[in-house]
Amino acid sequence: MPAIAQLPSHPFSPLIEHAIRVAARAHRHDVRKGSDIPYLSHSASVALLLERVGISDDHILAAALLHDVVEDTAVTLEDLARDFPPTVVELVNGLSERKLDELGNSRPWRDRKVDHLAVVEVASFGVRAIVLADKLHNLGTMVFDIEQGEPIWERFNASREDILWYQQAMLKAADHGEPELVPLVAACLQFIERLRALPLDE
Repeated sequence: MPAIAQLPSHPFSPLIEHAIRVAARAHRHDVRKGSDIPYLSHSASVALLLERVGISDDHILAAALLHDVVEDTAVTLEDLARDFPPTVVELVNGLSERKLDELGNSRPWRDRKVDHLAVVEVASFGVRAIVLADKLHNLGTMVFDIEQGEPIWERFNASREDILWYQQAMLKAADHGEPELVPLVAACLQFIERLRALPLDE
């Protein structure tokens, strides 16, 4: 039997395709911190990690692909609402930190993080799943870069201690015990412990 016959009857998702295109255009000038790697590699990896733990809901996967477009690009929630179902827009909203205050000034790093922790703690399964996959990819790439001999801590606007505090706190906020999320939480914890154990200049 040809391999194609083993695929689901509708493996192609127009929603996912549209999300990939919107994310690619929104992030077209963006790269990962301290590298020349296109930013879309992160968004795609977050969606892939969700699929690897069995989360196949198109709305969640589309939001995973779009999870940083409102926070980090010129795309707004109103823009997304014109093209995507309300569920996707709601998920992206829950994933977006408020970086600016009422006057348009940048908010302090810790204030932003504390506020977002409170949002995630009471968020839907979809938001928390994407948060965990996001953290897992970030932590995994940090360890990967260190093992390649690259300095990473200078990339951030916070100390190593603050970064690791935030990652641990976010795991606690996002983990409500759902079986689907256990592998993501466990992998994040392993990477956090690995990062804690490494010398500061490694």
